[in-house]
Amino acid sequence: MSDATAAPPPARGEALLATVTPRQLAWRRFKRHRLALVSAVVLGVLYLLALFCELVAPYSPQTRNVAAINAPPMGIRFFHTDGFHLRPFVYGYDMRVNPDTWMREYTPNVGKRYPLRFFASGDEHTLWNLLPSTRHLFVAEGGYIHLFGTDQLGRDVFSRILYGARVSLSIGVAGVVLTFVLGILFGGVAGYLGGITDRAVQWFIAVLLALPTLPLWMALSAALPVSWSPLAVYFGVTVILSLLGWPYLARQVRGRFLALRQEDFVIAGRLLGAGRMRVILRHMLPNFMSHTITAATLAVPFMILGETALSFLGIGLRPPVVSWGVLMQQAQNWQVIVMTPWLLLPGLFVIIAVTAFNLLGDGLRDAADPYNTGGLE
Repeated sequence: MSDATAAPPPARGEALLATVTPRQLAWRRFKRHRLALVSAVVLGVLYLLALFCELVAPYSPQTRNVAAINAPPMGIRFFHTDGFHLRPFVYGYDMRVNPDTWMREYTPNVGKRYPLRFFASGDEHTLWNLLPSTRHLFVAEGGYIHLFGTDQLGRDVFSRILYGARVSLSIGVAGVVLTFVLGILFGGVAGYLGGITDRAVQWFIAVLLALPTLPLWMALSAALPVSWSPLAVYFGVTVILSLLGWPYLARQVRGRFLALRQEDFVIAGRLLGAGRMRVILRHMLPNFMSHTITAATLAVPFMILGETALSFLGIGLRPPVVSWGVLMQQAQNWQVIVMTPWLLLPGLFVIIAVTAFNLLGDGLRDAADPYNTGGLE
């Protein structure tokens, strides 16, 4: 055969596609989504802060500083009147009551210089309710430090945001896990069995989707007994959010099962005597698990916003539980916002977390798309 009639060499993308595994290919696609990578790092930092909030926070969420009630945020400094200092510090506040407005006014006092000590002793805490300790990432020697200011009771907003991150971020993940189980269960049964089972599940899903979400949330949350412990209320709110979130995932799972149940490998498995659960769990489910994980990732912001909305309205989590929604209850009055705008900082963390999850979900969705040729160049 002459060179003119010889088959052309495979393209670089095709050659690469023949040598990499699907997971490697998905990772290559994901790395090209820079916003998704940054979002993954941001979420990793948030979850680490939430996991070690007792260590990172300089105070416990209920510790009060009566000398700094409604005090504004304090800035970390390196320059003093005598020059540059390698050891960071903060200035303490002088407080006076304005005789005209009767409001507390704070001014930094350069004579009150509080150096920061790292991994030093401070308020006693119990890490993960298992390990008692007094160590904190940083404390102010001889004084106090409030990076995000304080609330009307003199409690440190920065510490309360970190403790609230543990509740708000974990309730999103816990809710999605329950949504994941219910969505795969009902969607898989409907898609695999079909017939009257499929119609019954579809009718049930249609009824749930027709219900107004926020009023139903409010009604179910208000029905939680006041006598319940904070832990029971936490799980109750998680179940409520999950019960209204699984129908969307169930519809996606049903569609995938309908498409896969007639594939050759599924029919071969049934002909070889494999049971229904084995066919579903070992053959069908792994074929679209990446898409399901992506859908679950995009559902986490839905859970976080749901908990924040319910707690903000006072019918979700309740004090002494600290969550971002509970913290935002203090900012319901516009006068409070005008006088102490730093109380809105928990809302900023909600925005950051929800945006990061959405961008991460977009990146995972693009990486799991088999028709996406990105990453082969």
